[in-house]
Amino acid sequence: MTKLSEFSTMPEDVDRGSAGATSLLAQRANEVLKEKINWPSYLQSQMMSQEDFEVMNKLESRGSARETLLLQQRPLVAKTFISLLSHVSKDSTIQYILVLLDELISEDPSRLDMFRENARKHKGENQWTAFLNLLTRPDPFTTHMIARILSKMCCWGTERMEGSDLTFYLTWLKDQLRTTPERDADKKSRDADKKSKTTTPARSSSYRPPPDGNEYVQCVCRCLQMLLRIDPYRDAFFKLDGVVTIVQVLGSGKHNFQIQYQLTFCLWVLTFNHEIAEKMNKYGVIPTLGDILSESVKEKVTRITLAVFRNLIEKPQDSIISRDNCIQMVQCKVLKQLEILAQHKFDDEDITADIEFLNDRLQTSIQDLSSFEEYCSEVKSGRMEWSPVHKSEKFWRENCHRLNEKNYELLKILIQLMETSTDPLVLSVACHDIGQYSRHYAAGKKVLEQLDGKQCVMAHLSHSDPNVRYEALLAVQKLMVHNWEYLGKQIEKESEKP
Repeated sequence: MTKLSEFSTMPEDVDRGSAGATSLLAQRANEVLKEKINWPSYLQSQMMSQEDFEVMNKLESRGSARETLLLQQRPLVAKTFISLLSHVSKDSTIQYILVLLDELISEDPSRLDMFRENARKHKGENQWTAFLNLLTRPDPFTTHMIARILSKMCCWGTERMEGSDLTFYLTWLKDQLRTTPERDADKKSRDADKKSKTTTPARSSSYRPPPDGNEYVQCVCRCLQMLLRIDPYRDAFFKLDGVVTIVQVLGSGKHNFQIQYQLTFCLWVLTFNHEIAEKMNKYGVIPTLGDILSESVKEKVTRITLAVFRNLIEKPQDSIISRDNCIQMVQCKVLKQLEILAQHKFDDEDITADIEFLNDRLQTSIQDLSSFEEYCSEVKSGRMEWSPVHKSEKFWRENCHRLNEKNYELLKILIQLMETSTDPLVLSVACHDIGQYSRHYAAGKKVLEQLDGKQCVMAHLSHSDPNVRYEALLAVQKLMVHNWEYLGKQIEKESEKP
């Protein structure tokens, strides 16, 4: 059984460990903290109060006055941070304030509750608002430092984020994952923006997903790794199509092994929610992780991927779902990869245990596997190929009607594959199966017309790949022949009437 050791001993801080030490955000934070802010000028220009000025001086003194302040006047410290973050517009100053705050939190996580205490002193205030508003600023370092601080507040504080605040924060994190590595032109544009003063934009509808790359994506992943250990956050993230986003990012192949590991870790943590684990197979998790497993050269990526597979078998309370997951893993060549991995010697005992467990369960699942179950698994995986069932006339005579089950589930998936897939092999097999369904199921043509399947097939008559064109042409012919056969039978019935 996969142990929770990795889950429970994961670094509490979003940037601890070797990966955190080398992250761009951590490197930049170290540089920012070395800079000195001219607080007297802010006081003279009335951009900060005398009280805030004194608080910042004590925090920077790193002496007994600092410790006394943080022990006895935490709400006042929180009030100062909120005031400065809400009124200062200069990026470099905002960055310094955030890095200083993050340092204070890392030294003593209990200090986070000073923001809750401050909010209680001022009725109607919300401890999250000032931080969430800063997520709309154009400077990426600022927004990702805010995300880092918020993740600590959500996980270490005594109050959980919820409602529209949580939705906004998780949506922001999800959108950052969708971005690709930043181009040089974008970086120059961003650096130019940093030199100009900006005001804090309002939250709500003003937020837009980032148009270009995210150089701090590792920070985003670490925030999610922290948040998704807590079940209410898992549930909220899943409802926002978080799994879909993670699968899309992993499937893009644009990120290194570190990001692969972090995002797969997020999927693993999500599977500890039984309801989420039962729905994972609907979002292409198994095919995507199957590809990662076959290409992985890093032991930690292999370990966490195997752990996800194990949970997808153990965590669902519905045994049918667990079996379907096993079958889909077989379909995605996981069993073959396990045979290769079994020949390696791993230092981590969990890897060996997971390999043995998965191999045993997958072998058992295929012993009594019917041809139709094999076909279902292949279609649902989206990895269509010329397996024997497609060419078997007996299979289609006996099973064509089963494509109508669960409100035409398999038929709809075939049509969706024809609409979305760019793989000529998948398109060829899907067109072939649509033709076979039309040929062997009496009302097939009518059903396909209702589901826009006929139009999808005809659209591929001009496909660039000759094999796709060929299978589409055969399918269209079967649709037309079926139409004439049906018409002929109707005429015969009419002529037989007295």
